[in-house]
Amino acid sequence: MASFYLLPVKTAALVFPLLALVLFLPAAIATYRRHGVMSSWRTLSFYSFLFYALTAFCMTLIPLPAPSVDVCAEYPEKSHPQLVPGNTFADIWKEADGRVSLGALVIHNPAVLETLLNVLLLVPLGMYLRYHFRRSFLVASVIGLGVSLFFEFTQLTGVWGMYPCPYRLFDVDDLIVNTGGAMLGWAVAGPLTRFLPTLESLDDEALARRPVPLGRRLLALVVDLCVLPFVAVFCTLMCVVLFDDWLLGLLAAVLVYFVVLPWAFGGTPGKKLLLLKLVGPGGARPALWRLLLRTVLLAVPMFPVALVPALILGAAIIMPGMSISGVEDMLIHPEDLLSELIDLLPEVLIGLALVTVGAVLLIAFCVALWLHPNHHGAHELLSGVHNHALPHKRARAPKPEATPASSGS
Repeated sequence: MASFYLLPVKTAALVFPLLALVLFLPAAIATYRRHGVMSSWRTLSFYSFLFYALTAFCMTLIPLPAPSVDVCAEYPEKSHPQLVPGNTFADIWKEADGRVSLGALVIHNPAVLETLLNVLLLVPLGMYLRYHFRRSFLVASVIGLGVSLFFEFTQLTGVWGMYPCPYRLFDVDDLIVNTGGAMLGWAVAGPLTRFLPTLESLDDEALARRPVPLGRRLLALVVDLCVLPFVAVFCTLMCVVLFDDWLLGLLAAVLVYFVVLPWAFGGTPGKKLLLLKLVGPGGARPALWRLLLRTVLLAVPMFPVALVPALILGAAIIMPGMSISGVEDMLIHPEDLLSELIDLLPEVLIGLALVTVGAVLLIAFCVALWLHPNHHGAHELLSGVHNHALPHKRARAPKPEATPASSGS
């Protein structure tokens, strides 16, 4: 019995790291846009909720029938949903086998255990909805009902058509107890969370210490590095057609993306997405020469990031031994491989030297960036261009008006 309930938890634990990695970028963007900061407590709260939600979903599915099992023949009674409210009490009496005792009716009754687990399944949901998402009791109840309906219809449809017949029973009593569990969780969260600081207060404290969090800036850079290749391809094609020069296209892409766009619109697409704006001294629009200097200084430590893939691509192009047949020949005749390496030794040494110097520059840049009180790098200090945080969604929300105090007579 214990292994039956532990299997969904183990499955969720295996899937969670991949899901967390896939959802990190959109979750971080949404958090920064809404709250302006991604505090450690909010991050812990979100990812614990993600793991709980994944575990709850696995609880409704796992264990799955083996592919060789004919679920229609194996589970014929599951094809007819149980639509009579209160049938759980009949199941409890049936499991008690007519014995009227605390052990038979409660402690050792499988139907009671199953009902209790169905209640507990959505208790954490109600707690998260109140503490993390700040939802009201009514909204939490509706969401609890919706989640329970999703679980039950997933079972009724055989995991939405994955199986020709359901292998678990759609039970209206499960809807009732699941929703009750969400409502109970919301109610319990009130007294429990009084001992915890609100996430909003933690966010405000973090923003007061550092209005432009380093993580927000790094995330904007990651978004820009994801978009830049598409701009580079377009600019390269244009320069090849017009000037027959692909290197000019790469240079034009960097200048357009990191100099022209911030000068014209206040930031790159990544900055805009993360509600950041590049400003010069005094908060004015930065001059082109400042943006150009900032881009050059930022490109220097980023050099190894682009150099390593370029070296790998170059080696794949210039080394004939990269083909399958060439590899086979070199394995049979290792002296040919040694000859190739000797011929390319100067290029290899130069490449290793460039990678080493670039790596040292990148490490030094990151260390200096971290040690600076405001996490400003050399590209910001020397160019005078820095990030300014635009109001996040919660900051733009209208504040509730305070009730005026009555004046004494």
